[in-house]
Amino acid sequence: MSQPDLFRTPSRPWNASRLIGPKAPLKPKHVWAIRQELKGVRRCRDLALFNCALDSKLRACDLVRLRVSDVAPGGVLRTRSTVVQQKTGLPVPFEITEPTSSSIEDWLPVRGVRADDWLFPSRTRPGRHMTTRQYARLVDSWVRLIELESAAYGTHSLRRTKVALLYKKTGNLRACQLLLGHRKLESTVRYLGIEVDDALSISEQVEL
Repeated sequence: MSQPDLFRTPSRPWNASRLIGPKAPLKPKHVWAIRQELKGVRRCRDLALFNCALDSKLRACDLVRLRVSDVAPGGVLRTRSTVVQQKTGLPVPFEITEPTSSSIEDWLPVRGVRADDWLFPSRTRPGRHMTTRQYARLVDSWVRLIELESAAYGTHSLRRTKVALLYKKTGNLRACQLLLGHRKLESTVRYLGIEVDDALSISEQVEL
């Protein structure tokens, strides 16, 4: 080893001081607080996007490609919809709850009549949809509105929120798998961060 190497200062890791790993899902109190903040500042597009993200449980790349016809064909709001994922090619069903339906209903007149069908069109690129980067920046701003540590949350936080609650209440991994659009149950287990103790607890509740 050369003399300079003995005294070289170790390089700083890229993730030093950063929170890495799966982003935490939002808690119900966080969802309520963000909704109230967005309503208070009249950010109807953001509220519709936030609610759609929670209900659809879609990846960012699929969420920003939602079309008006996916949720309100002919101007009539649906109660359920299905979107084919880009990553897997699998159809993913999702519910459109009352808060989401109401926020979409408020957003559509503001969105206005356009040649494109994007539910969340780009404000800077005519004919294109919102980018995933813009969506990520919005998520960051939403969690900051309620003074959460933004580094701990991301777009996957919204994707995970409902299924994390579903799993906690029911332990139904198959339902979570279908709603997330995973091909393998193992992917759902990893995505939800389920530990062996959790799996055993569920198994113990099954009587044969």
